[in-house]
Amino acid sequence: MSDASGPASFEVEVGGAAAGGACVGRAPDGRVVFVRHAAPGERVRVEVTSQTTHFLRADAVEVLEASPDRVAPPCPYAGPGRCGGCDWQHVGLDRQRAMKAELVAEQLRRLAGLEVPVAVEPVPTGRDADDGLGWRTRITLAVAHDGRPGYRKHRSHDLQPVDRCLIAAPGVEQVGAERARWFAAEQVEVATTSTGDQRVVAVQRGRKGRPRVPDVDAGAVVDGQPARVPHGLRHRVAGRSYEVAAGGFWQVHVGAAEVLGTAVLEALAPRAGERALDLYAGVGLFAALLGEAVAGDGGSVLAVESDRRACHDAARNTADLPHVGVRTAEVTPELVSRVGPVDLVVLDPPRAGAGLAVTAALAALRPRLLAYVSCEPASYARDARVLRDAGWEQRSLRAFDLYPMTEHVELLGVWAPPATA
Repeated sequence: MSDASGPASFEVEVGGAAAGGACVGRAPDGRVVFVRHAAPGERVRVEVTSQTTHFLRADAVEVLEASPDRVAPPCPYAGPGRCGGCDWQHVGLDRQRAMKAELVAEQLRRLAGLEVPVAVEPVPTGRDADDGLGWRTRITLAVAHDGRPGYRKHRSHDLQPVDRCLIAAPGVEQVGAERARWFAAEQVEVATTSTGDQRVVAVQRGRKGRPRVPDVDAGAVVDGQPARVPHGLRHRVAGRSYEVAAGGFWQVHVGAAEVLGTAVLEALAPRAGERALDLYAGVGLFAALLGEAVAGDGGSVLAVESDRRACHDAARNTADLPHVGVRTAEVTPELVSRVGPVDLVVLDPPRAGAGLAVTAALAALRPRLLAYVSCEPASYARDARVLRDAGWEQRSLRAFDLYPMTEHVELLGVWAPPATA
C-alpha cells in the first residue's frame, strides 16, 4: 500500500464492471475505487484494502442497496477476505455473461476502434444444470508449512483452506486433494479429463525434502518425475485422442476443447491441400484437427510451440498425420516471415497476446483466414488494431463462457486480409 491517505471505510455507489473483476466507483476524495464483491448499480459500504495516489481497491462489506442481479454465493468461501478464485459468485449467471460482454465490447471499442455486438455463449459441462459450477478440470493448491492446502486470498499470499471447490469438476473433487495433507510440498495441481475417468496430481517440492504423496485417488508426478500411474491424461476431442503430460496445458473447462476445436474448424472451413500454421500450438489440439482437414494434395500444418514438453505431446498427438510438423521455437516476427505462404493461421497466444510485431508479420503473410483464440480481451483488442490498421476485416467474433463465476472469457475472432487489387 502506498502512503496515500484516505478513509478506511465509506459508502459508494458502484457502476459497471472493470477488468480485474471489480466494479468502479468514486471515493469521497474523488479517486477511482475498484470494489470487489459488488454488482453494478449497488450502493455498498466498503473497506479499503490498498490504495495509491490515483485509485483505491476495496471490498464491499455491507450491501445498502442491492442489485436485482445479486444472489447468495453458492460457495461458503466466497466473499471479502476469503478465497480469491471467483470474482462474481454473488451475481446471477445471466448477468455475469452480460457483464463480460460489456467488458469485451468496451475493450474492442477503446483499443481497437471496433463497434461490434458481443454475446457470451454458455458452454456445456455435461451436467444438467447451467449453474456455473462443476466445470474446472484443473485446480492449483498452495500448501502451508503444516501440509494443509488451500487457495490464495485475493492479492495475498495468505491461504484459505477449503473442504471442496464448487467450480471444480467432479473428477477433480473425487481426488480429495483439499482434504489431504501434502507434507514438504509447495504446490499441488490436480487435473482430470472431462469425463473424470483419469486423474493425476502434479506436486511441486517445497523447502524440506521430497514431498510425500498422500493416498489420494489419482496418479502422481513429483517435481516432473513419475511417482504413481497415470503420469498424464488422455482426452478426446472430435473423435481424436490427445495425451497430455501431468502439469501440461489443456483447456480448463470440461467442454472447452470440444467447443473451441469445433468453432475453429467451422470458422476456417479448411480444404484439402491447404497449408496451415498453428502458433502457440500447445499439445496440438488445433494442429491435429487441421491436419485431418487439409490432408491430401500437398496439404500441411506447421505447429509452433516454445515449451519442449508440450511439443513432445504435440508430436505424439499428431503422429498419425505425417504432413503435420511440430517446431519447438518462440513465436517471433522473424519466424513468421520465414514460414512462407500459408492459407490458414490459428493464433492462440498466452494472456499477453501475440504482440504488435508478431501480429504485423502475420498481417503481411496474408493467409486466406486467421482465427485468433484469446483469453484476454485487452490484448486481443490491441492486436486486432494492428490487423485493422493493415486493412484486415474481422469477419466474426464469438465469446465463450469458459470461466463461470469469474470475469474471464474466451474469444474467437476470425479475420480476413484485404482483397488483392
